[in-house]
Amino acid sequence: MSDTKFGAKLLDWTAPPRPSMAPLEGRYARLLRLDADAHAADLHRANSADSAIWDYLPYGPFSSAAAYHRWIRQITAGDDPLFYAIQSRETGQFGGVASYLRITPDVGVIEVGHINFAPELQRTRAATEALFLMMEWVFEAGYRRFEWKCDALNMPSRRAAQRLGFSYEGIFRQATIVKGRNRDTAWFACIDKEWPALREAFQAWLSPSNFRANGAQKEALSDLTQLARAGSDPALIGR
Repeated sequence: MSDTKFGAKLLDWTAPPRPSMAPLEGRYARLLRLDADAHAADLHRANSADSAIWDYLPYGPFSSAAAYHRWIRQITAGDDPLFYAIQSRETGQFGGVASYLRITPDVGVIEVGHINFAPELQRTRAATEALFLMMEWVFEAGYRRFEWKCDALNMPSRRAAQRLGFSYEGIFRQATIVKGRNRDTAWFACIDKEWPALREAFQAWLSPSNFRANGAQKEALSDLTQLARAGSDPALIGR
């Protein structure tokens, strides 16, 4: 049968493993499986600096460290999503979380989500490297597709997805309800054939030689990933 009619056959396809959640170690960031006792206090401290980081999440903000501790215990009790706590190697502080979710090894698809970076982690090399390390694990493990979804009104998240090399795939209208409000969902993804070019882009950006003495980048990651992306977000044109 014609591949053009039915899609290319996947020869020797083997389903990848589920994430083991072993530590992911980078030059700037370290990712450990989220644990309430180990990480809740530090994360709650960092998250308390700006309540706006919870605006597009279906939970939070949390009024106390105890409430946040209970929430972490609840969301880490299952096997999907699977959360990492993100530590900056420069400061030693845990300043964010991100998760694998909708984990579907049978078809080689996995999503990154529940991304929540405190102000102290935002716009740092550690923040970028953390998501690179998660992407690296996905494709090196053999997944075919890595997804990013966010509220269509969350422009910082849409910019972040495109900067990291995820390609825009469209808007799912009235996809869900979050905190009593309608949510249209913007979809992004990158696929395995794009990974070699994306890996090179990340490695070039994360190299110490890409930064001036004052910390300013020489090349922007969005410029480095642009050629690897299959599509651009029309809402970001000219922004």
